[in-house]
Amino acid sequence: MSGEAVDSRGMAVARRRMVQEQLSRAGITDRAVLKAMEIVPRHLFVPRLVRHRAYEPCALPIGFGQTISKPFTVGLMTALLELQGSERVLEVGTGSGYQAAILGRLCTEVVSVERVVPLAQRAAAQLAELGSTNVEVLPGDASFGLEERGPWDTIVVTACAPGLPEGMARQLRDGGMLLIPIDHAGEQVLYRYRRHGGELEVEQSVACQFVPLLQGLEDQNSA
Repeated sequence: MSGEAVDSRGMAVARRRMVQEQLSRAGITDRAVLKAMEIVPRHLFVPRLVRHRAYEPCALPIGFGQTISKPFTVGLMTALLELQGSERVLEVGTGSGYQAAILGRLCTEVVSVERVVPLAQRAAAQLAELGSTNVEVLPGDASFGLEERGPWDTIVVTACAPGLPEGMARQLRDGGMLLIPIDHAGEQVLYRYRRHGGELEVEQSVACQFVPLLQGLEDQNSA
């Protein structure tokens, strides 16, 4: 048996253990989310230097001052979106592309925007290699949403904002949902907003830890 095959089998076992120990036992019960996270190879979305740690319960560096969130955070955020399969989703902050890969298995279309160009390029290449044909990665600044492609059924932000981006919230369809970490006096909290006509219903979830939501496109040309 080749080393690659052994490695693949070992990673699959690690992935199942991750789902059982870090997600199911922590209270995440959405079967579609658990199945997606058992299938998507998280180790392919982290640098080779830390690939052996891909299924540990922690965030990992992916370069350019960015991280891939710990598995529980990805699972929780995905479950909170309550995806039914027909949604168009905007992801603000592609990062490694792992969250986008999970979302792509649970909805009709994902448009993911990343301000750090090399990260966007790397994520797009990895998603294409995995056959995630319903996920599109765009380099750019989506800190105020992506109005020209909206309205959106769902918007998920994977960086911490200083407050609710009002323009982003206006890009939701009626009944649509926005999930975003917001900083309050140095403490980050995950919020879920639902649009009902001209009103936003808000729910507070859990404390979290994300890199800041920044504006502007990084002038980087190499990974």
